[in-house]
Amino acid sequence: MATADTLFIGASGKPEVLQLRLANRHGLITGATGTGKTVTLQILAEGFSAVGVPVFAADVKGDLSGIAAAGEPKPALLERATRIGLDDYGFEAFPTVFWDLFGESGHPVRTTISEMGPLLLSRLLGLTEAQEGALNIAFRIADEEGLALLDLKDLRALLVDMAERASDLRTEYGSITSPTIGAIQRRLLVLEEQGGDRFFGEPALQISDIMRTTRDGRGYVNILAADRLMRSPQLYATFLLWLLSELFEELPEVGDPEKPRLVFFFDEAHVLFDEAPRALVEKVEQVVRLIRSKGVGVYFVTQNPLDIPDEVLGQLGNRIQHALRAFTPRDQKAVKTAADTFRQNPDLNTVEAITQLGVGEALVSTLEAKGTPSMVQRTLIRPPSSRLGPITAEERLQVIRNSPIFGIYDTAVDRESAYEILARRAQEKADAEARAADAGRTGTSRDGGSSRRSSSRETATDRFLKNLASAVGRQIGHALVRGILGGLKR
Repeated sequence: MATADTLFIGASGKPEVLQLRLANRHGLITGATGTGKTVTLQILAEGFSAVGVPVFAADVKGDLSGIAAAGEPKPALLERATRIGLDDYGFEAFPTVFWDLFGESGHPVRTTISEMGPLLLSRLLGLTEAQEGALNIAFRIADEEGLALLDLKDLRALLVDMAERASDLRTEYGSITSPTIGAIQRRLLVLEEQGGDRFFGEPALQISDIMRTTRDGRGYVNILAADRLMRSPQLYATFLLWLLSELFEELPEVGDPEKPRLVFFFDEAHVLFDEAPRALVEKVEQVVRLIRSKGVGVYFVTQNPLDIPDEVLGQLGNRIQHALRAFTPRDQKAVKTAADTFRQNPDLNTVEAITQLGVGEALVSTLEAKGTPSMVQRTLIRPPSSRLGPITAEERLQVIRNSPIFGIYDTAVDRESAYEILARRAQEKADAEARAADAGRTGTSRDGGSSRRSSSRETATDRFLKNLASAVGRQIGHALVRGILGGLKR
């Protein structure tokens, strides 16, 4: 059913297809839980992979992992294929790379604090305006002083240093208060307890590694294990927005290619916009609007079209709407909103159809040759060729071991960065103060040794070392103590 320039979605009495050259105009997959959104995501990922387009998708429930294994000829699938005239229906596995921020169900995904940037990091930490201002100062100081911010302990060390130098920094940057620094440190601790510390570090993800194709020209389907990640929805949303931003920053302009360079599925998209500050929504809008020129298609997957701000919703040209329920006034508003986003079909009552769709059915409208949306059609979605449901843990492990990136990201690297540089500075300052104190004792011993009392007082360097050990935790604090005893001296 698919051709060289289309992707087959299903049948409405006629084939419903997605024009590949317009697939980077983005899309929306919506519907209530259990109505078939994940299967629709799966068949789209299969279609893109088959024509050489890499895919990145979050697997929120674990079901999408089945794309890595061939499906089985179950009666319901075969009957569906017959009903829609899919004569060449068969079963196959698709090339898959599994990723996991926690490094448990896939290759670790990392970025650095510097690459994340203060805006997204502030969103991730839920900072106030004043706290975000302090974080921006931290990034500015890191740039000016050549302090690489790679992981959480780097940022913590810099914040401690800022607190110790607050009076010196006030003239250039304004007031940096201890309560503000303390509040950021507490947020970093919460993030670490959620497992977010595993996300920051090196080796950092290279965008090219999620844009791979096989030797026979199929696109790899990159699956992010997100079942555990969804327990920390802000981390999930911030990571995916960071990834979109990286794609936008790194990829060259290509205009409207014959097919996308990458298709990005953002499942549970509502978490991106829940309680998001206006600045963040504007950033999402900008990235979605401009990233199509980089050849990247973004498809939001969520229960309700009301989850997506109007500014973003208006940019999603390809729509697949599964069933919605209309039990409450808000539900009814959602149904009306969903219906109003389609180009109306005079032969179809769209509002009524949305509440009557069966599992595996959807209302479909895609962009036609001139970029205008097609009239909405009630469509039976094609069955997947890969497995419905998750693969086993053993099968997942085998896919990971056979991955083209196996061994690249699996071992963390901790090179010299802000933490080590600041610790060494503190050590050098402590050594200098000790030499000065010794010289002072030698010089004043003739006067009765009055310097002995003053040399026992806690210095600013002593306070920095104590605070740094406290800020980065007991284990890292022990490492710092070992460093002070010689390990960090070079």
